[in-house]
Amino acid sequence: QVQLIESGGGLVQTGGSLRLSCAASGRAFGSLAMGWFRQAPGEERQFVAAISGRGRSTDYADGVKGRFTISRDNAKNSVYLQMNSLKPEDTAVYYCAADWSFGSRRTYSYWGQGTQVTVSS
Repeated sequence: QVQLIESGGGLVQTGGSLRLSCAASGRAFGSLAMGWFRQAPGEERQFVAAISGRGRSTDYADGVKGRFTISRDNAKNSVYLQMNSLKPEDTAVYYCAADWSFGSRRTYSYWGQGTQVTVSS
């Protein structure tokens, strides 16, 4: 079983930055692909970014490429999402997710509880 706890959300102005963190339990963190998803009110949850177990491969949704960066520190069992040039449309609950395979934007086995990101205009 893998438990995920997100942190780092908050309120920021348009153009600002936030860094989300996700701490994972368990000893097999380096074998897990990690992802970030987000869900705005009234909308479906959508893929944001993902990173492979060793960090050699990443994947980004088109709307965040060049603004968001996903990274991980396997020694700390943590994954991060650096969000720059934030826009009001980035406002959502952001979820950390984990799975044993990398490549799918939909199928993740483990989910965190989410952290709210609000971008004011």
